[in-house]
Amino acid sequence: MRKLERYPVEGPNALWQMYKTVSPFKAVRNFIFIQLARYCPSLPVKNWIYRRVLGMKVGRHTSFALMVMVDVFFPERIEVGDNSIIGYNTTILAHEYLIKEYRLGDVKIGSSVLIGANTTILPGVTIGDGAVVAAGSVVHKDVAPGAFVGGNPLRELRRAD
Repeated sequence: MRKLERYPVEGPNALWQMYKTVSPFKAVRNFIFIQLARYCPSLPVKNWIYRRVLGMKVGRHTSFALMVMVDVFFPERIEVGDNSIIGYNTTILAHEYLIKEYRLGDVKIGSSVLIGANTTILPGVTIGDGAVVAAGSVVHKDVAPGAFVGGNPLRELRRAD
């Protein structure tokens, strides 16, 4: 199950109240740098932006493909191990704004993990070392090390060997 922190809100839905949880300056700054990283062809420059500007933990030789979208409000809650590949147009979220609450959760992606294109990773999940996530999947629960998972809902397809 996902490891989430839940924060109830009163009044309008939680998204209308987002600037009570994150500063507008941080959101705009993060958005600008995330957009630069999304289109940047240089992997070292992308990783520099993620590490130094956004505060993510990114391992050595990790590759973020074109158009990867990391969480705008809480990128510092994302960790990716060494030698992993995050596929084209993947979205990694560390927050959820709902009607009556918002939720935050750390995302931990292990080493030598392959995330297929167009995958969505929800807050509070851990993807173990050596796991493979098929393209187009929604990762809504933890993934065991070495597992090969895919789909929506996410299920184990076979052990990745």
